[in-house]
Amino acid sequence: MSAPIADTAGTADNARSSLEALRSEIAKAVVGQDPAVTGLVVALLCRGHVLLEGVPGVAKTLLVRALSAALELDTKRVQFTPDLMPSDVTGSLVYDARTSEFSFQPGPVFTNLLLADEINRTPPKTQSSLLEAMEERQVTVDGTPRPLPEPFLVAATQNPVEYEGTYPLPEAQLDRFLLKLNIPLPSRQDEISVLTRHAEGFDPRDLQAAGVRPAASPADLKAARAAVAKTSVSPEITGYVVDICRATRESPSLTLGVSPRGATALLATARAWAWLTGRDYVIPDDVKALALPALRHRVQLRPEAEMEGTTADSVISAILANVPVPR
Repeated sequence: MSAPIADTAGTADNARSSLEALRSEIAKAVVGQDPAVTGLVVALLCRGHVLLEGVPGVAKTLLVRALSAALELDTKRVQFTPDLMPSDVTGSLVYDARTSEFSFQPGPVFTNLLLADEINRTPPKTQSSLLEAMEERQVTVDGTPRPLPEPFLVAATQNPVEYEGTYPLPEAQLDRFLLKLNIPLPSRQDEISVLTRHAEGFDPRDLQAAGVRPAASPADLKAARAAVAKTSVSPEITGYVVDICRATRESPSLTLGVSPRGATALLATARAWAWLTGRDYVIPDDVKALALPALRHRVQLRPEAEMEGTTADSVISAILANVPVPR
């Protein structure tokens, strides 16, 4: 009985090393966005989806493309525009004159990694076409459900909502994203590194020439997910997660607090982060580390609080500072 256990442990360790190498490969193309890279890896481990928000030009799309290049997964990209139709994403029935029958033509959503570029530049009807795919991992056309490949991850990018030509994502759509990662402008030193790379011939359209190579396989991902599922969570940690989420529902600055789905997401991401850092159990710091990206898009500020400059991050940070931490 001892040999299989040792083999399993070795597989998990190899998977962790592969995911660490994955982060290094992405860094060959993207400078100074380590939190976002970590968030993408956590989402992969949790079978979740990621929303990347930042102003134009901060490498949101490049980050996802680098992730694709560092993984041995099929990837498709959809540029969301105001005239994009739901069937352009999910696929549709096409009439075949030769057979006089309708056949299903799969859309780009039938892939392992879907890059939904500038998702908030298309109307809510088309945005919502991803709801079933993200939650049920299937697409229903003409009453027939069609399963999506495994693994399946939506990595969506969006510009801040105050930018012209954007449509706010519906609350139900936002809640389907496991994490919302803010992509900030780079520091001065990071921006110098970016310009230096370009001066030396870096071409963001040719990641292979930049040296980005596949570092993790689907087998590595499967082994990593199995190891994360075995990461233990004490009752005290579960209670801590619940207390944080319930505090958002009672905050005077919010009209909408975190739902039970959000609490589940926070716990799942904390387990993945604990495993990535080399532990087989979750501690309060793991919960704190993922609280902002896991919860910031699941709350809604009161208009008066927003006018005073309050942000979702500041409210959640205050809650983390006040909720008792279990020993």
